[in-house]
Amino acid sequence: MIALLQRVSASSVSVDKETVSAIGPGLNILLGIFKEDDEEDIGKLLKKIPHLRIFADDAGRMNRSLLDIGGEALVVSQFTLAGSVKKGRRPSFEHAMPPKEAERLYERFCDELGALVPVSRGVFGAMMEVTIVGDGPVTFILDSKEL
Repeated sequence: MIALLQRVSASSVSVDKETVSAIGPGLNILLGIFKEDDEEDIGKLLKKIPHLRIFADDAGRMNRSLLDIGGEALVVSQFTLAGSVKKGRRPSFEHAMPPKEAERLYERFCDELGALVPVSRGVFGAMMEVTIVGDGPVTFILDSKEL
């Protein structure tokens, strides 16, 4: 499971030109789910994400977590993070988890993160317009297999 974290001052998701989710300061999380991922991968990510000290303290140093700032998270499913561009010029998505199974893990991830911080969601499987007002920019990639 891959989570691409972007520190934001605001972020939103629109479907068919209608805003379906929006947050203020916090994290925009693009979540990619692979065939071999399971609840253990969710647990590994959740041990890190809300506690990462990637928000500025009063001295401007990255010393505060999402929990410390009372921030929000906007979680967007992003199957293309499981894509491979090793061969040719067309990405392969053979390593991405099938949609029904991936949606279950996506919802579980959102629910469990939501027990710790306010969580808004994208619309699983929809064509979404994601607006990100970056704060930094500060971006991190977390791979559950490396945690």
